[in-house]
Amino acid sequence: MRTGEESPRPTPEPPDQAPDQVTVRLATRLARLRTEHGWSLDDLARRTGISRSTLSRLERAEISPTAALLNRLCSAYGRTMSRLLAEVENTPSHLVRADQQTTWQDQASGFTRRAISPPHTGLRGEIIEGILRPGADISYDQPPVPGLEQHLWLLEGALHVTAGDHTHHLHPGDCLRFHLWGPSRFHCPGPLPARYALMIILP
Repeated sequence: MRTGEESPRPTPEPPDQAPDQVTVRLATRLARLRTEHGWSLDDLARRTGISRSTLSRLERAEISPTAALLNRLCSAYGRTMSRLLAEVENTPSHLVRADQQTTWQDQASGFTRRAISPPHTGLRGEIIEGILRPGADISYDQPPVPGLEQHLWLLEGALHVTAGDHTHHLHPGDCLRFHLWGPSRFHCPGPLPARYALMIILP
């Protein structure tokens, strides 16, 4: 190397993307719930089958939970996903405008969830909108609350829903009603995304 030449500097790596506000508030609520139950991270790991390190990162908002992980946490805390997300809302209201409805995404599985019903922790019924991208396949090993009554109305695309031992192949306009006691699976075979409205009623 010639005298006076500077060695090339490495290109700095881009900073990690900051978590969105929903992720931060959700992380705070999850940490508080564990404290309220008097559980350590190890206790919660045993109850959910989620590793201690993953739980710790979730509670610090370093990662966003997948739909499957969030379902396990909801089951441990005896909450539906909608109730948990409602608990992180800033100002619950009787009316929520379309552009103010909370949207949560599971990028890993290709699932987008929009809370249609105005958030409230005491509601027994709620409506959500779900969108699964083509090829998305989500499995839940147990319901967040056993015996949940669900009405799934498919609006666009095609959707295969497995509840218990039965698999149902839905087309636009079809509505499936079922009580959820065990494992379930949602699969979008494509070629279009599956968009549906899901009505959930607590037992």
